[in-house]
Amino acid sequence: MPVEVGDDAPRFTLPMAQGRSYNDIEEFSLEAALGDGPVVLAFFPAAFTSGCTDELCAFTDGLSAFERVDADVYGISVDLSFAHNEFIVKEDLSVPLLSDHEHEVTRTYGVVQEAMYGHFEVSRRAVFVLDEAGVVTYRWVREGDNPAFDEFVDEVAAAAAAA
Repeated sequence: MPVEVGDDAPRFTLPMAQGRSYNDIEEFSLEAALGDGPVVLAFFPAAFTSGCTDELCAFTDGLSAFERVDADVYGISVDLSFAHNEFIVKEDLSVPLLSDHEHEVTRTYGVVQEAMYGHFEVSRRAVFVLDEAGVVTYRWVREGDNPAFDEFVDEVAAAAAAA
């Protein structure tokens, strides 16, 4: 069953890359992140691809809107943390990236894209906003073309403010 608005967000722990060096990897626990403000989980298919770069650059550019409401934004993909660190550096991203290389969180949240380029199971482009208690207050899963990311980030920021 996919995670829906009103559900308690499934808790998880994943490696987190922040891009200060290729091996800048810490443990991220969703449980520990809750309680300080809304949490935004932005699933994306793959680092270094054009759509994912556009999306994460838009989240980086729009970070001040999230900071104003004490919301934290995290990107999630099945890429390894080392690749995430390189992606952060190459694109000058300010969003920490979580590595779901075992695909467990992607499956738990119900956002699996089974055949990227006909070969790889990855995360679908999806965003969940969680309130301080970990309840999902906003859910978006890509259907069709990518949105205009700047406007989309504004919509997600408004959802985080309402969480």
